[in-house]
Amino acid sequence: MTIKIYGVPISTCTARATACLYEKEVDFELVPINFFGGEHKQPAFLSKNPFGQIPALEDGDLTLFESRAITAYVAEKFKETGTDLIRHNNLKEAALVEVWIQVESQSFDPAITPIVLEYVLAPMKGKTADKAVIDANLVKLEKVLDVYESRLSSTKYLAGDFYSLADLHHYPYTHYFMTTPWASLVNDRPHVKAWWEDISSRPAYKKMTEAIASC
Repeated sequence: MTIKIYGVPISTCTARATACLYEKEVDFELVPINFFGGEHKQPAFLSKNPFGQIPALEDGDLTLFESRAITAYVAEKFKETGTDLIRHNNLKEAALVEVWIQVESQSFDPAITPIVLEYVLAPMKGKTADKAVIDANLVKLEKVLDVYESRLSSTKYLAGDFYSLADLHHYPYTHYFMTTPWASLVNDRPHVKAWWEDISSRPAYKKMTEAIASC
């Protein structure tokens, strides 16, 4: 049975989930949700995610929401297919993957998300970007990227010298961030820049961005 993802390609969280499926070369069906029309707040979708947020995944009788939970499930179910994103045969490496998954979720994401929402999403909704919000979070993001620069000076990827789910989780928001006037925060840090150029050259990233561009 084909996995279904309910969402829209331009959604960062939908893109995170689909990027993992692309990386694993798993066939799936993207079921479009009219996000701007509020379909995700209607009973049919709320039965899949009671919090009314995209994406949701259906795999047979299993329904999941939260993009990082979806990628964890996909990486585990298809661990023998394609790139091993969770290093399931090495306990220490798997633990490091989990550390940097948490760093992305708890440190990187809270800093970069408000910038992208204000610069990219607010104008789409006919609103003016809040410069104070952007400026405050640029300071936070700089501090996070300083840690990344230090880490990536000794390892090729975040969890080690292997690409993992920790790297993949950075795709959607960094993709949008690199279209803003502040892309220099990445480009001015040589190890972060090299890491981003590496992971954004992967076929899964390219498929994700092609889907975004098709919207």
